[in-house]
Amino acid sequence: MKPVLILEHQLPENAAYLKTYLENHNIPFVIYNTDVNQYFPENIEPYSALAIMGGSMSANDPIYTSRQAEILILQAIHCDIPVIGHCLGGQLISKALGGKITKSYKPEIGWQPISYTDNELTKAWFGNDPTDTVMHWHYESFSIPKNATLLASSNACQNQAFCIDKVLAMQFHIEIDSEKTVRWANDIDPVWDQAIIDYNTVQTKQQMLDGIDKHLNKHKQTADHIYSYWVSLINDKN
Repeated sequence: MKPVLILEHQLPENAAYLKTYLENHNIPFVIYNTDVNQYFPENIEPYSALAIMGGSMSANDPIYTSRQAEILILQAIHCDIPVIGHCLGGQLISKALGGKITKSYKPEIGWQPISYTDNELTKAWFGNDPTDTVMHWHYESFSIPKNATLLASSNACQNQAFCIDKVLAMQFHIEIDSEKTVRWANDIDPVWDQAIIDYNTVQTKQQMLDGIDKHLNKHKQTADHIYSYWVSLINDKN
């Protein structure tokens, strides 16, 4: 089996539980991270699946590696290779497919509620009993590209997830684990400090930490289902 390709845009935005899932299931993977001066590969052909992680930059920023990621997304779709995007990764999928990235109605930071559309594609990707609370950190959101299916929404951000063929784009961070949550909660960010004051959809450090025991177990169960379904879409030839 060819390895899974994971694109990381920043060191703090690592693959976290996705990496754990792949290791636990003996699925080979390769990680490229732009924070250590790695350009992304030019060709998707050596890989069996593609995962794009988050980042603090905007998908609209003129960043070379973001454009590289979009090219790899389109190559993967053309080659029938499964693709999954987390937050910024989901936005780059939308952008690659002709969608728009705009300021979200409200930012979402921390553990926030989510609802799912009632259709067979949602059940396939998220299972019959997915978590009703997911981890967020975003100020922008994606539009739903042509021919894609909306899978999840929230009051603060209507477009939380969509799929098209073997592609899943998420606005949230299903890859979160306890270590990454603690690291995020200890971040020093004046924009976050102001957002806590301005919006009821932005949690404090302590709320994020308290949510680990309350939400993370079900969150990981949902991640297991998502990643298992994504991996199941890998073509035997890959």
